[in-house]
Amino acid sequence: MLLIDEAVNCHISMTDFTFFWVQLQVKYVVELARALANTKGVYRVDLLTRQITSPEVDSNYGEPIEMLSYPQDGSGSCGAYVIRIPCGPPDKYIPKESLWPYVPEFVDGALNHIVNMARALGEQVNGGKPTWPYVIHGHYADAGEVAAQLSGALDVPMVLTGHSLGRNKFEQLLKQGRLSREDINSTYKILRRIEAEELGLDAAQMVVTSTRQEIEEQWGLYDGFDVKLERKLRVRRRRGVSCMGRYMPRTVVIPPGMDFSYVTAQDSPEDDLKTLIGSDRTPKKVQLPPIWSEIMRFFTNPHKPAILALSRPDPKKNVTTLLKAFGECQPLRELANMILILGNRDDIEEMSTSPSDVLTNVLKLIDKYDLYGQVAYPKHHKQSEVPDIYRLAAKTKGVFINPALVEPFGLTLIEAAAYGLPSVATKNGGPVDILKALNNGLLVDPHDQKAITDALLKLLADKNLWNECRKNGLKNIHHFAWPEHCRNYLSQVDHCRNRHPMTHLGIPSIHEEPMSESLKEVEDLSLRFSIEGDFKPGCELDAATRQKKLIEAITLMSSPSGSPSINYSPGRRQMLFVIAADCYNSNGESTGHIQDIIKNVLHAAGLSLGLGKAGFVLLTGSSLSETMEALRLGPVNAEDFDAIICNSGSEMYYPWKDMVADMDYEAHVEYRWPGENIRSMVLKLARVDDESNDDIVEFGKASGSKCYSYSIKPGIKIRKVDTLRQKLRMRGFRCNLVYTRAASRLNVVPLFASRMQAMRYLSVRWGIDISKLVVIVGEQGDTDYEQLLGGLHKTLIIRGVVEHGSEQLLREEDNLKREDLVPFESPNIHFLEESYEAQHILAALDGLGVK
Repeated sequence: MLLIDEAVNCHISMTDFTFFWVQLQVKYVVELARALANTKGVYRVDLLTRQITSPEVDSNYGEPIEMLSYPQDGSGSCGAYVIRIPCGPPDKYIPKESLWPYVPEFVDGALNHIVNMARALGEQVNGGKPTWPYVIHGHYADAGEVAAQLSGALDVPMVLTGHSLGRNKFEQLLKQGRLSREDINSTYKILRRIEAEELGLDAAQMVVTSTRQEIEEQWGLYDGFDVKLERKLRVRRRRGVSCMGRYMPRTVVIPPGMDFSYVTAQDSPEDDLKTLIGSDRTPKKVQLPPIWSEIMRFFTNPHKPAILALSRPDPKKNVTTLLKAFGECQPLRELANMILILGNRDDIEEMSTSPSDVLTNVLKLIDKYDLYGQVAYPKHHKQSEVPDIYRLAAKTKGVFINPALVEPFGLTLIEAAAYGLPSVATKNGGPVDILKALNNGLLVDPHDQKAITDALLKLLADKNLWNECRKNGLKNIHHFAWPEHCRNYLSQVDHCRNRHPMTHLGIPSIHEEPMSESLKEVEDLSLRFSIEGDFKPGCELDAATRQKKLIEAITLMSSPSGSPSINYSPGRRQMLFVIAADCYNSNGESTGHIQDIIKNVLHAAGLSLGLGKAGFVLLTGSSLSETMEALRLGPVNAEDFDAIICNSGSEMYYPWKDMVADMDYEAHVEYRWPGENIRSMVLKLARVDDESNDDIVEFGKASGSKCYSYSIKPGIKIRKVDTLRQKLRMRGFRCNLVYTRAASRLNVVPLFASRMQAMRYLSVRWGIDISKLVVIVGEQGDTDYEQLLGGLHKTLIIRGVVEHGSEQLLREEDNLKREDLVPFESPNIHFLEESYEAQHILAALDGLGVK
């Protein structure tokens, strides 16, 4: 986990490698990392998770790097590793429900790690060219969001595995009726989790599930995934027919891998419990596992076949129906015993309501049907004893049963098969696929008590059927082994990569000396650079032309080939100051505050760092022409900036290159851009039904190839971002929506064209760590304002300079809250309470540690 509990890297060849990242470090994802690292063709796997140094957890969680598998070539760089990324308070354990505001910090830390690894691996295996992840895989909701952001920042394919989904949990909690919608969201931050899962669907090339049930009955609940539409679009792509800008991620069923190395050679069917213990329970051969004695003490006759159920005490696991089926069928009671492994407990009364109710009902049913001596329900067991429990049931020629109302997968069915146990399982969910592959048991309707009874009797009474199911299970478990999983997985990943139009980011070499002094300080033409045909010393040139020619000259001389270096830009400073305080009045018109802020920030940065060590970026929701007009009204020039990013992060220009647009960036953000197909759809969906057609119209002057701008008439009702995005998602359109200019303008841009992602792009391209960025914003702003606050960069919030923002059009009142997104207590955020004169900005920068 994070999936960053969980971001994992896996090299498919010597020049390709995969990052899966996971957010919450779970056993399964760790085993996946090891298995992939041991797969032929995989070079390195990195599992990214949060670093925690709290005394509440094991000290291992504070180690920045942990090796999971030893490099096969002994190089020390390949293999599988856990990489722990700091985010949030370093010495505090944070529950997963409270981690959301720190996700941007994790994204930035993970991005720094990936860039460093890309550079190092490129030197080792790719001739010095950066070696980017082969794929980024997010496990769980928070890791899915991190994976989505990294995928957009690096233009690398993303894979998503949900494991458990927020919408499904939300529905189940509402059905229970114990908590209100507001209480559920407050406790579990469920709406924030669901939106993270929706973003994962927006970005993912492929969604991996364990069963088909998960696709239709769980992912099918999401706005971003429609089962029928996905099939239609898949057919259109296959036939070469345009999908009209619509997209649904590809879903594939890949059963989870398992490690069967711990399963010893199976005993023969004749080697049953009677050969191990006598009628007086005395062991005949070797010492028996302690858990066997703990279980057998419940039984009058321990040699009878055992019906084993192993689950947590949850109403959805349907254990009470199983007990009723057993208690009300005299032939089954005479034939078999029952073993109920329902977690661990000390005092039922001290447990939470749901498991306490289940266990209380279990005891009442045992008493009602007088099942003493026939049902074992031990209070404690160790995880390491679970294999022995399976073995005990198998020695009695028993059966494993999973009677859950719905079972998303059913890992215990595979575990039971590995120990020679036939199974009876619910027909709702994953067991359908599992038993089809294993061919070792029967499916039942979990609501049909008689069907459960009949299935158990059939398997237990028919020894030929029991033996056949046992053999089939042992023979077919290889379908669920890690090698099979990895081969299937890598084949699917290769397919999804072929569909992902990737650009390749260049990054500065770590050995290359940065130009720390600004070229703008160079004024003396007596340097006498020899520049053929351009100008000669003594020529009369204006300041702007002189600066331009000197930049070109030094750039030319800094390149070994004699041509301008693609890595050079004036943005390569020791620190970047990003001015993102769009200052609008109630009409959406720029005020004079922005010119004063720019002037004072330039002055304060020079005093803080020294001239030339700081670069400057202007980040705005306005178009380039509007931005240039606003700059002309003040004492600052466009040439003061290393980059100007316009139209809510969809366009990037470089004043030092004659304001030429960065076409690489335009290609970089093009992912899933619907283009012309979105234009009329936005007009149709953005307006509320009773509004007239001219209340929102396309504003051509501000529109571009990657941004459609719409002008909004003052005072009208218009859909908020969350509602409009939902409606577009349901139709298969993936894009980013930003209201700007005091809610008088709507910008529709590509999914990963945003002001925050533009900063990450510059961080990678210009070789500046994100922690070396200072972002200056107002107290309010565009609807993408919140994205600018979190992360490793420093944020300076100037109060009182933005008269009107657009946040009222961001989300509905019953949706997630700002505190679920922004860590205002972060030491990276500083409020400027006084005026924004240079000396006050300088003091604020000092408070942020910028020196």
